[in-house]
Amino acid sequence: MEFKDYYKVMGVERDATQDEIKRAYRKLARKYHPDVSKESDAEERFKEVGEAYAVLRDPEKRTAYDQLGEDWKKGQDFQPPPNWDQGFEFHGGGASGGGAEEFSDFFETLFGGGDFRGGFTRADHRPFTARGEDTFAKIIVDLQDSYRGATRSVTLKHTEMGDDGRPTVRERTLSVKIPKGVRPGQHIRLAKQGSAGAGGGESGDLFLEIAFRPHPKFLVEGKDVYLNLRVAPWEAELGASVKTPTPTGDVDLTIPRHSKAGRKLRLKGRGLPGKEPGDFYAVLQIALPRADTDDQKAAYREFASSFDFDPRRDKEG
Repeated sequence: MEFKDYYKVMGVERDATQDEIKRAYRKLARKYHPDVSKESDAEERFKEVGEAYAVLRDPEKRTAYDQLGEDWKKGQDFQPPPNWDQGFEFHGGGASGGGAEEFSDFFETLFGGGDFRGGFTRADHRPFTARGEDTFAKIIVDLQDSYRGATRSVTLKHTEMGDDGRPTVRERTLSVKIPKGVRPGQHIRLAKQGSAGAGGGESGDLFLEIAFRPHPKFLVEGKDVYLNLRVAPWEAELGASVKTPTPTGDVDLTIPRHSKAGRKLRLKGRGLPGKEPGDFYAVLQIALPRADTDDQKAAYREFASSFDFDPRRDKEG
């Protein structure tokens, strides 16, 4: 995917004020409007300018876009880092007045195709209401937090316009209760922690989207948890009882005879907790010991001579 340099599209510096960005957009929109422009690529450029302005005119989106870094160059193979938007607080509502079809794949990957926090819907979209806007942010928690429940201190970043007309990042720290059984992609609602209301109205709500911090051993898919379990060849073929880590502690797992690499051994109900808990899967990986000494090499030769087996010929093994 191509990285888009929205500042270059608009012809402004990265530290441009919001007024400078607005003036640049008006100038370019007049230049490339398909109804009046004689440029051969007017329609494409008009859409490109509109997309850039949809990001840079919004202090929240602009701040999030800026933190992707200045070293990305147009034409590079770009993929945003995992959880790139962690901790950034955004308001509800669409990214622009147009539909998602007006934006590139780059925009849709970052900002949800015209709705920056896709999947959320504000209860009230009218521009001047007494109730404050709902806000949204992604937070990262540990896998163990889902198994036990936890209370975590979470620092969120939100963007305000400074006196110089440029976005300024502010931080606030909240104590958040992580419920037992929470899963990636689920949301925690904090009532009245969104934007302040107008005219004495109540504040909006804050919605926190949950993501799990990568674990060195376990992989989460939905409500199930997976572990790549390394076993010796003789354990896989002869069967064994192997001490196996799980998120709730070690268990003695029975390896059936004639097990092959990739076999999944299920521990029912030991996935993420809940009314219908997930399962835990140990995925077998056959680990071969190294033969570094003469005795070890001899043992391998004796092992090989004991079997009439060709792994490129025999399907079993």
